[in-house]
Amino acid sequence: MPSEQNPVATKPSYRTREQEAAVGLLRTTDAIRRHYSAIIAPFGITLQQYNVLRILRGAGREGLPTLTIGERMMEQTPGVTRLIDRLVKKGFVTRRPCDEDRRRVYCHITAAGLKVLTSLDEPVAQGDALSVAPLTAAELDRLVSMLDRIRAHNS
Repeated sequence: MPSEQNPVATKPSYRTREQEAAVGLLRTTDAIRRHYSAIIAPFGITLQQYNVLRILRGAGREGLPTLTIGERMMEQTPGVTRLIDRLVKKGFVTRRPCDEDRRRVYCHITAAGLKVLTSLDEPVAQGDALSVAPLTAAELDRLVSMLDRIRAHNS
């Protein structure tokens, strides 16, 4: 419905159904990213830093090389080293050179990093549920399957 603020409040037009789907994916990604950023921000970290901490928690005591962390990130970013630098400054991550290859640096999550993640586990789980609340279990299964196919095709 038109208003003074938005005189032409109509649904955007798309050249093709494919364009509508692609734009819809991008807009949905942005909305969900903002949703999770709002959950994580009060803990003093960004969504990408949260992703690094989750990856390192999953790695256990062995830790992971910086390159491997970058490969496992949800969003590929050239600034993994800077992300880790910030986490080191916050006391959430430590670095240790590899004994066999000094060029390789292993990153490890600290007790403080684990504490932040543990504090975020429940709010993030609630955010997970809320972000897909409109979908039935069957729709959720189909969505996951379709997203997997699209991601595989574009990788």
